[in-house]
Amino acid sequence: MIENVGIFLFDDIELLDFAGPYEVFSVTSELNDHKLFKVFSLTRDGRGIKSVNGLRVTPDYSFTDHPPIDILVIPGGVGTRAEITKQDVLDWVNKTHQSAKITMTVCSGARLPAALGLLDGLESVTHHTVFESLKKLAPRTTINAGKRFIDNGKLMTSGGISAGIDLALHIVRKLYGEEIAKKTVKYMEYGDWRAL
Repeated sequence: MIENVGIFLFDDIELLDFAGPYEVFSVTSELNDHKLFKVFSLTRDGRGIKSVNGLRVTPDYSFTDHPPIDILVIPGGVGTRAEITKQDVLDWVNKTHQSAKITMTVCSGARLPAALGLLDGLESVTHHTVFESLKKLAPRTTINAGKRFIDNGKLMTSGGISAGIDLALHIVRKLYGEEIAKKTVKYMEYGDWRAL
């Protein structure tokens, strides 16, 4: 069964926060006859966005016309500060999280589930400069600064920027096993790939 990976985009998003997981899931699917993941992006209204450093990105869908999402990716960036003030965004994240198999956050993307109370009672991690902000939004979460990512089952969080690649690879490994994950790591020449 193909897993639909929906990546939520917004203005002032951190580029690698979404591009890293996008690459992991897309490459994994490509290396396995396009049978594992269908990856797409979406924005609130279907319009393009501009990343923190100016890259413009055109999404595939909007909140109202995207396919069902099995894996929801919520990247970070300074734009998350504005996104947590938009009730329709929070409502969509909450609804999509409830129906998805997995929700993963990268970097300050953890602010969105935090604002919804979804991190209450859970261990979490985010970018090291966002610890205080996350604690204010979710005083009942336990931030573990020593971890690259944390798997709470349905809701997973990762540290800053490049840590999203690690979490995406963890999800590949969890769903499809070590050999599939290794094949992706080698193709991407990620980390200590020669040792695999």
